[in-house]
Amino acid sequence: MFHVKTLRTLALTATAVSVLALAACTPGSLGSTDPTTSGSGKPGAAAVEITVLVDNAEQSVKTAQAIIDGFNASQSDVKAVMETRPQGTDGDNIVKTRLATGEMTDVFVYNSGSLMAALDPQKNLVPITDEPYMDVLDESFKTAVSSGDDIFGAPVGQAMAGGVLYNKKVYADLGLEVPKTWDAFMANNAKIKEAGIDPVIQTYGETWTSQLLVLADFHNVTAVDGEWAAKFTANKAKFADEPAIKGFQRLQDVHDAGYLNKDFASAKLTQGMQALVDGKGAHYPMLTFAISAYVELADDAAENIGFFAQPGDTEDIYGLTAWTPGGAYIPTTTTGEKLDAAKKFLAYIATTEACDAQSAAMAPTGPYMVKGCTLPDGLPTAVNDLQGYFDEGNVSPALEFVSPVKGPNLEKITVEVGSGIATAADGAARYDEDVKKQAQQLGLEGW
Repeated sequence: MFHVKTLRTLALTATAVSVLALAACTPGSLGSTDPTTSGSGKPGAAAVEITVLVDNAEQSVKTAQAIIDGFNASQSDVKAVMETRPQGTDGDNIVKTRLATGEMTDVFVYNSGSLMAALDPQKNLVPITDEPYMDVLDESFKTAVSSGDDIFGAPVGQAMAGGVLYNKKVYADLGLEVPKTWDAFMANNAKIKEAGIDPVIQTYGETWTSQLLVLADFHNVTAVDGEWAAKFTANKAKFADEPAIKGFQRLQDVHDAGYLNKDFASAKLTQGMQALVDGKGAHYPMLTFAISAYVELADDAAENIGFFAQPGDTEDIYGLTAWTPGGAYIPTTTTGEKLDAAKKFLAYIATTEACDAQSAAMAPTGPYMVKGCTLPDGLPTAVNDLQGYFDEGNVSPALEFVSPVKGPNLEKITVEVGSGIATAADGAARYDEDVKKQAQQLGLEGW
């Protein structure tokens, strides 16, 4: 999968979902003897204060601060305040240490998927499975914050996805339609090459970008075998076999057909995005977090760059591979009135009001995981394209959200396959070996 640090850094830089601490006290909290009226209307009943631990990514501050402010303004029984932690490995260690020592804040924001699962949620987190707002949460998100039979988190921020960013003017000039099969995609590439335009942009100067055609294909894997992730986790399914080998074959296909930009081996992300918005390249397999970056590269980029899901073998399985946002969680050390207050906070997150507050603070780059939430007008075309897949319910979570098994060397392997150094079969087999050690370290059965 994406290297954990790399993907987290990219996601936080672009669309992160964490929050800045506010440690300052208000004048009214410094020893005032005036009676306080809570939402219950009882004089002297002070609001219950809860602390929310979040990382300190700058753009995350705006989003999460909006949630906190909206919640505090919506009622007077509970006051949420914030505490920050570092990003990256240091922040991960703080979360794990505070859970282990029983010193976690009342609520904390953290990743969903396999990283959440590594926190041992059934031991350390309060389940919210029976809360009334479960019906409004997106199914792919609930899957990503589940362990056993329970659900543990409320969504903070928006989803992103892996697929293909494309230049709409190139498509219009050549009379092309968005492809819903791989064969149609390759046929489009042939016409694009004939027009003297690079069909597929690759940027192996930043090796993590080489993984997209493998990872964004996972919806097509699950559409063929809905139990593939469980089998993979149990060492009963391999990337070297159908249907998962197809992602590696896609990498080999576009290279062997001569569809890549000449500087694919050294080009970096920003160069790839510039080539796309300038129309020098037509397709860029990428995560949608890049939307917020490429719109700054050309006046018409927001309107001219669209997005489509990576197509598979047949149109009937066409759909999207999604990366779900992080969640807000309650540790088991939160009890009594603090637990009741924390549950109210999570319930607010699962409202359209919370979505609207986030949109007002920062233009969203993907759909919300709460049903009924809408995106504001005037967003980049690719965001609206992405929303369409969620509206249709044609979405599957990426593998890292449904399996803890991941190897550290995928990006090195995909560079070799995408460069013609290794075949798809060789690359897939090597990745199967790459994941073995990590699965054994996790103590998973079957490895």
